[in-house]
Amino acid sequence: MYRTVKIPFQTSKKDIDRLFECNRISAQIWNDCLVIAKNYALKNNGKWINQTELQKQTKGKYPIHSQSIQAVCHKYLNARDSAKKAKQKGLDNKYPYKQKKYFNTKWANNGFIIHPNGTIELKMGRWERKNQPPIVVKIDKEQIPNGTVKEIELIFDAKHWKLMLCLSYENGEQPTTKKEGTIAAGDPGEIHAISAVSENGSSIIITGRKIRSIHRLRNKKIAELQKKMSKCKKGSRKWKKYNRAKQYILSKSEAQLKDCLHKTTKQLVDWCLEQNVKHFMIGDVEGVQRNKKKKRSKLVNQKLSNWCFGKLYDYLKYKLEAKGITFEKVDESYTTQTCPVCGKKKKPSSRNFICACGYSQHRDVHSACNILTKHLYGEFRPMKITNHKYLRIA
Repeated sequence: MYRTVKIPFQTSKKDIDRLFECNRISAQIWNDCLVIAKNYALKNNGKWINQTELQKQTKGKYPIHSQSIQAVCHKYLNARDSAKKAKQKGLDNKYPYKQKKYFNTKWANNGFIIHPNGTIELKMGRWERKNQPPIVVKIDKEQIPNGTVKEIELIFDAKHWKLMLCLSYENGEQPTTKKEGTIAAGDPGEIHAISAVSENGSSIIITGRKIRSIHRLRNKKIAELQKKMSKCKKGSRKWKKYNRAKQYILSKSEAQLKDCLHKTTKQLVDWCLEQNVKHFMIGDVEGVQRNKKKKRSKLVNQKLSNWCFGKLYDYLKYKLEAKGITFEKVDESYTTQTCPVCGKKKKPSSRNFICACGYSQHRDVHSACNILTKHLYGEFRPMKITNHKYLRIA
């Protein structure tokens, strides 16, 4: 299986400057890719440039390793193709167009050497008919991954305000898909991060109040700093001081949110293993911010904007598949509003869904039950919950 790990390193001041220069050169390659792709389309009646032609036009023009140049080209092409797929789904994504000052530099498996003592040589390739000296960095030998390192990416950690290395490696493990077990369904939420039920009648609710708390504090502090920055001249010493504080708050809260999401998804994966789940479905809430009939308040818009369900999906997907559990996003239309007993639709105004026919259930568990029964039977049916678990990460 493919894994990544972020590692700090030590090196000389001269090589630190060279590493920053690598990221500036990678940014220049990205900017040139934008121009090359645009000019190619204008000369060829709108036809997009392909990988071979783009690599040909950027080959040998920059003083870094050839595979590092190709990696930037591949990132541009992937970003362009991803935007096209999103547009085909009806989303309003933009094609890559922004110029960059810094861009992560990547070394493929032939562009670096890792020594057992923790020394890493990052090759710089040939420039002006001469081999450039490699950049030598030192990491803790205990942090070298147990597997085959496929690529190394140079990233800037905003929280610690320094460069770090991101190592991608193959750990040699092969995930096996479960052939026997139960089916479970989940419903993501803004208040409760995720609720799930399995076909054996067990349910779980994992609260997202810690995540909401981090968002509220971040929004409050950022608003205070932006108010002060608006009264300063941009670029002044005072403005830079407030901007540094703003970036620190953003990076710290981002790390806290990432930690909370990992803990939340870990708890759900553990529950799936307890219930012997072989297939997990989750309601796809993509578009909930855009598909609206009336204007929402600023508070509701802010809550929906803070809702990081995309990362939740990504973390769940790779963690479940690592345990042999298949993952699927399904349509969740009307699962919260529809009563599985009488079929009437009603928007719940509290944490419980209560119908006039006598049916009642926690609204998030109710939605997860409807997602599960719709998949199993093709229609909404009531489920008897025999075992309920409520968890929180903090």
